[in-house]
Amino acid sequence: MKNLVFSLLFAGALFSAAARTPKTAEEKGYRFTDSRSVPVTPVKDQSRSGTCWSFSTCSFLESEIMRAGGEAMHLSEMWIVRHTFMDKAMKYVRMHGHLNFAEGGASHDVIEMIKNYGIVPFEAYPGLNYGTEKPDFHELSGALKAYLDAVIRAGDKSNMPLSTAWKRAFNALLDEYFGPVPETFVYQGKEYTPASFAASLPIDMNDYIDITSFTHHPFYTQFIMEVPDNWMWGTVYNLPLDEMMEAVDHALDQGYALSWGTDVSEKGFSRTKAIGIVPEIALENMSGTEAEKWGKLTQQEKETLIYSFDKPVKELVVTQAKRQEAFDNYETTDDHGMVIVGKATDQAGNPFYKVLNSWGERPPYGGYWYFSQPFVAYKTTSIMLNKKALPEHIARKLGFE
Repeated sequence: MKNLVFSLLFAGALFSAAARTPKTAEEKGYRFTDSRSVPVTPVKDQSRSGTCWSFSTCSFLESEIMRAGGEAMHLSEMWIVRHTFMDKAMKYVRMHGHLNFAEGGASHDVIEMIKNYGIVPFEAYPGLNYGTEKPDFHELSGALKAYLDAVIRAGDKSNMPLSTAWKRAFNALLDEYFGPVPETFVYQGKEYTPASFAASLPIDMNDYIDITSFTHHPFYTQFIMEVPDNWMWGTVYNLPLDEMMEAVDHALDQGYALSWGTDVSEKGFSRTKAIGIVPEIALENMSGTEAEKWGKLTQQEKETLIYSFDKPVKELVVTQAKRQEAFDNYETTDDHGMVIVGKATDQAGNPFYKVLNSWGERPPYGGYWYFSQPFVAYKTTSIMLNKKALPEHIARKLGFE
């Protein structure tokens, strides 16, 4: 894999007569071999809602429950979303609207909601009270924000205290869209409250931490992650890049899944092929002829070659500086939440991570994706994991015994 991507691609249809011979489907594309896979619950579908953070973290916790000896279950994602909307609304009003009130969130939102409000299984609270079988927020989000903006405008213009009714009215909107929250429910023949059900789970919400790797804060300290969806102002632990990646590998090797926040706006992320890669362009490694031909291509032709996903390609060597630059320049944004559940290699032996997505079961991998090691190193915004999954030397540096 030390040859340039173009040594692989230019041998293809564009410049090589030999490559004009049709190839079989088996010879094209990436082929992955899983080397490790953590038990997880089935693929879910967030459908038309920006709630990947709740789906991914709930799936992560479902895996944690099984790892701890509990049974497979489906936690209610919308229980979390509904309570998050209420807490977010109160902060949004308190901040006079100067806060990101949207569907997005983060893994720590789920942990805090469970600590504060408990949790229920999906069967007890599907949260779909608006006539669809899957989440659909095309109306809900706008309606909620419009109401809050009206409350804020009324208070600002009148210079009078807010009414005692706005919270009750907002909660009534949530009831209508998600359904009233149950005080008690029966699950597998036993009655629970949301708090008692949370307490019955074989996991401790205090065990979960977020890690990341950036240079604009000191390593081995906590800082508030500066992304718009961090409305809660949750903190992350900052590690050097090599230690962040070491923590990922160590956790998977020990049988732990990880809740992963990342950027999926890159051209190297393919929705149809379920792959994420970071191809490298290195003209100095080309022959003179290849470089000359490359220079004559249009930008569209270059991108078609680079992002064809027809075979493994040389990828970017990710450094701490490159990672930081991408974040500072808005090239890396907090777009999507998924669950890293395993390791794999492609047919050339390159390391990949197997990832559980929440876009339903779809080809080619039934709702799973494969992301290269460079992609995860480059485009991770934050990772939630059980602190017991940290390597001992990293845990000590973060102050964990």
